[in-house]
Amino acid sequence: NQQVDDEDDDDEEEEEEEEEEKLCGTNYPTSICFIVVNEFCERFSYYGMKAVLTLYFLTYLKWDKDLSTAVYHAFSSLCYFTPILGAVIADSWLGKFKTIVYLSIIYVIGHVVKSVGAIPTVGNTDVHIALSMIGLILIAFGTGGIKPCVSAFGGDQFDEENVKERQKFFSIFYMSINAGSLLSTLITPILRGDVQCFGGDCYALAFGVPAALMVVALVVFISGSGLYKRNPPEGNVLLEVCRCIGFAIKNRWRRSKYDPDRKHWLDWAEEKYSKCLIQEIKMVLRVLLLYIPLPMFWALFDQQGSRWTIQAARMNMAFGDSFSIQPDQIQMLNALLILVFVPIFDLIIYPLVGLCRIKITPLRKMAMGMIFAALAFGAATLVEINVVKTVVEPPPAENCHMQIYNLAGSDVAVTIRDSDLFPEPLHYLEVEGTRPLAGFYKILYINTTFQGKSSDCNQMVYEKKSYSLILTSEAAALRCKLVSDNNLGTGGRGVAEGWQRGGWRGGRGVDEGYSEVQCSLGSKPCSPLDLGLLDFGASYTVMLIKEADSVVPHKMEDVKANDIHIAFQIPQYALMTAGEVMFSITGLEFSYSQAPANMKSVLQAGWLLTVAFGNVIVLIVAEGAGLEQWIEFLLFACLLLGVCIIFSIMAHFYTYVDPDQMVKLYVGNSDKIDDDDADETGRKRNDMALKETSTKM
Repeated sequence: NQQVDDEDDDDEEEEEEEEEEKLCGTNYPTSICFIVVNEFCERFSYYGMKAVLTLYFLTYLKWDKDLSTAVYHAFSSLCYFTPILGAVIADSWLGKFKTIVYLSIIYVIGHVVKSVGAIPTVGNTDVHIALSMIGLILIAFGTGGIKPCVSAFGGDQFDEENVKERQKFFSIFYMSINAGSLLSTLITPILRGDVQCFGGDCYALAFGVPAALMVVALVVFISGSGLYKRNPPEGNVLLEVCRCIGFAIKNRWRRSKYDPDRKHWLDWAEEKYSKCLIQEIKMVLRVLLLYIPLPMFWALFDQQGSRWTIQAARMNMAFGDSFSIQPDQIQMLNALLILVFVPIFDLIIYPLVGLCRIKITPLRKMAMGMIFAALAFGAATLVEINVVKTVVEPPPAENCHMQIYNLAGSDVAVTIRDSDLFPEPLHYLEVEGTRPLAGFYKILYINTTFQGKSSDCNQMVYEKKSYSLILTSEAAALRCKLVSDNNLGTGGRGVAEGWQRGGWRGGRGVDEGYSEVQCSLGSKPCSPLDLGLLDFGASYTVMLIKEADSVVPHKMEDVKANDIHIAFQIPQYALMTAGEVMFSITGLEFSYSQAPANMKSVLQAGWLLTVAFGNVIVLIVAEGAGLEQWIEFLLFACLLLGVCIIFSIMAHFYTYVDPDQMVKLYVGNSDKIDDDDADETGRKRNDMALKETSTKM
């Protein structure tokens, strides 16, 4: 009796411990709180760092827009190749918990290295580039490696009978991803632009805060280690699939004799692998075949953080007289609109289309998603055509640029031999805009006429350079001086100089920081200078003229301000987000519905690879095509429409199936599959059924 009582007490203690592990008396394990918070902090860390990455390349490392775009997408591509490595490590070696912890440590180290590389006082430019690249590689391995593990580990915390709770967990998990993405793309650009450090934009802080959030993510995850349910590694189904396919190809290659019983090339693996596994792989390959055209969609989608951000930087970002946004903040529209569009499409648009007796299939939704993404790039093309009207591109090969400033006190006529670039006399304090001059290097024979007297002002110029010719007078004689300007490789003087001189904090209608500029005349301070408003995208030269005992500023506008408002980007973001809702979410649902549950990890790997290869496409085009930006946008739109046609043809011949029914039917009709194989297949199918992840991760 005493023994029975002790056993009852032990059972009661175990039940109490189980109750303590549940959240507020529900069937939700307490451990999921740590996982959800970890995911929020990690996504904030990743998207916050990535939001400012393109402008970091442009303005801090001084790379041109094509190299910046290429490196940005190379990093994005690596982030989607490494999840396969993380899944293999977790399922075949360390298990999910240890994989998440170890790779998160690498993740943190990458963030720290990246942040240190953004401190101007640490080494020279080569050191900054080296630290940045090392940091990005470590971040890619960290974020990619834990990508397939965290959501699946969260699903492991639920008992098999708590299916509804597990489904709700994945909804909460997805919301934490979007919340982290939205807040980070809103906050980190402010840390970069509105906080000044080391004499400029504070990239060290903009990267440091995401690094701190990743440290918090790691600490929170480890804090819940005593509550987690940890399943031992059971082998990776992706490796098993690859081995089966490899054996089938190898076996078929060795045997040239035709076997009528083996109608499919995978049937040549029957000597080593079960027919149930082979049948499931056949189902997966049917879906993976449809994945072939999909990378082109991601090639367009992921340019929101690169090409579209560069476009935003050349636009007017002021809203009213006292508010303006950062060019890299506009990316938050995607995260915001996705939260709005998902219920609208599910509750309104899809039901209304169904009422019109139009059959909505998943593949048709995906094709429409491609069309919307192409339309988004069509809208981006129209915006770009108008934006570049005020931009002066850097001089191409065998050309240079020149502009002339008249500080001589009266009109000056300027003529250049074999050229009619400056036909009208220049008035005092007037700037003659940038003009192109041909020649690899040459002597410019310049003649000036000032107060009826002519004089020569010959100058040597070189290709790909920009020059300012400054005219002054001294004792009734004209003096000229040629000054070499900077060629800023982010789209010309109208872009980068507008960033540096106009500043993102200034903007149209905002005069903070420019109405009382301090100056000194020799050792004596002079009255504060009022430079007035400095508009977005404009390039200014301020001439300081001594008049009596004071200094008077004369502001000259070299390149006109950008008149295209950043609000014109909203349609392209809306179209792209609508395309994402129809393409991405539907694509995952379709893929998982058309393959056995224990093959979902294979489909997830294939889906992530489409994102990786999409970024590779952008990398190739950005570095190799050398097209004008609006032409490149139009090219991507046309390519996606062409791919959409191919995908639609493939979808037309696709037959929808119920994979579970097909496996059951096949197992029932096959006398070569024993009960153990069938039971194992069913068990794995149930285990994997709800461990789904989103591309947003």
